[in-house]
Amino acid sequence: MTAQPPTPEEPPAFWCDAMLGGLARWLRAAGYEAAWVEGIDDAELVRRALASGRVLLTSDSEVARHGAVQAGRVRALLVPPGKRKLEQLEFVMHALGLRPRAPRCMACGGRLQTVPRESARPEVPPRTFAWCQEYFRCERCAKLFWRGTHWERIAARLGSL
Repeated sequence: MTAQPPTPEEPPAFWCDAMLGGLARWLRAAGYEAAWVEGIDDAELVRRALASGRVLLTSDSEVARHGAVQAGRVRALLVPPGKRKLEQLEFVMHALGLRPRAPRCMACGGRLQTVPRESARPEVPPRTFAWCQEYFRCERCAKLFWRGTHWERIAARLGSL
C-alpha cells in the first residue's frame, strides 16, 4: 500500500513517534488527527503509518532511515530533536503549510460535537454552568469541553503560530 498525500479538502493525519506525544496533543488542539502510542516500536510505527496513509512525524533519525520512509512509501517529516512542544508544532505547521482548524479532543483526537446546554449540566461545575452557554462532546471518548480559560489559553497559543 502506498501512502497518498491528502487532497486539498482532506487535512493530513499523523502518526507521531514515541517521543512526540505532546506534539500529538497540540496537533489535535490545532484540528488535526494525530495518533500516538507510548513506547511504540519503530518498525510498528512505520507499519501503522504505511497502512493508514498518515504522515509519520519523528524526532528519531533511525525511523527516518527506515526502508519504507526512504523509498517514499511513507510520507515522513523529521522533527528536529530538542524542540519544545509548541516549537515542534510550529515547525510541523510551517513545514507542511498547515493552518489551525476546528479543535479536536486533545485526549483522543475525536471530533467535537456541540451538545445541548441542559444535557451538559450534570457534568459541569455550577459556577461554570452559570456563565457558559456552549458545550462540546468528543465523538470518540465522550469527554465534555467548554470554552473556559484553559480553552482560551490554548487558542491564544495556536493563534500566535
